[in-house]
Amino acid sequence: MAQNILVTGGTGLVGSLLIRQLQQQGHRVSLLGRSKKTNSPYPNYKWDYANDYLEEGALDGVDTIVHLAGAGVAEQKWTKDRKTVIFESRTQTSHLLYKRLKEGNHSVKTIVAASAIGLYGSDTGNAIIREGSPVGHDFLAHVVDAWELATRKYQELGIRVVQLRIGVVLSHEGGALTELLKPPVAAGLGKGNQYMSWIHIDDLVQMIVRSMEDETFEGPYNAVAPRPVSNKELTQAAAKAFRKPFMPINVPSLILKVMLGEMAVIVLGGSRISSEKIQKAGFEFKFSKIEEALRDLAGKK
Repeated sequence: MAQNILVTGGTGLVGSLLIRQLQQQGHRVSLLGRSKKTNSPYPNYKWDYANDYLEEGALDGVDTIVHLAGAGVAEQKWTKDRKTVIFESRTQTSHLLYKRLKEGNHSVKTIVAASAIGLYGSDTGNAIIREGSPVGHDFLAHVVDAWELATRKYQELGIRVVQLRIGVVLSHEGGALTELLKPPVAAGLGKGNQYMSWIHIDDLVQMIVRSMEDETFEGPYNAVAPRPVSNKELTQAAAKAFRKPFMPINVPSLILKVMLGEMAVIVLGGSRISSEKIQKAGFEFKFSKIEEALRDLAGKK
């Protein structure tokens, strides 16, 4: 059945593909963003969490909110100001939505909220991490923990909430894969044996749609493919699929720390995340093996 869906963060890598998918399925989509676009093909509304502003009418008739908003974690070095933006763009937008929904006069029944596997910490070694695993102690874990706490509050309003803890999203249009293949020669990073819990962007979009439509989905789910691989394995497979040279010598950790500063933990750390819960809930992955996922993405390039 067609729904009215409001998407935050709808201009990003995942949001853009999601909106196309939702429209193909006959859903009516509107966007909530930081600026008002006059030439948008969709109804769009403005919000500004710093000034506690959400445009009138944004929630009218909305059945489901897909909340993807949040400043890019890997786009800029982690200065004090950038860390504040990363934190507040997730938590304060979530608080603003809660405040407006609490006022009533809406028909929202479901919120599918983005989260991240960073909740568990930047480097959890070889341990298999499930949804009940402890929260990490680093910056990103702190961000994601506060983010989930903010979106969990929607449950107090009688709204079904699904939190998708998203891993490394693989797409031919941007994100981690593009950065991995940007140098003329591909190479593993740091030790190269750190786990990368990845997901093909098509599977992630389908997971969001399933979470939205299937009322048995509720609470947190790890949004990762069933078979994590090491950084070196992923890089080597990507080089093969995209026909780039692969260098067997890894980029030293020290160089990455000098280049990226504190943000280097994103590429030097890793986690072996389990997808068992969402598979038991009935979600079937189209791409469960890294080679299949990369062949598909290379074919779309």
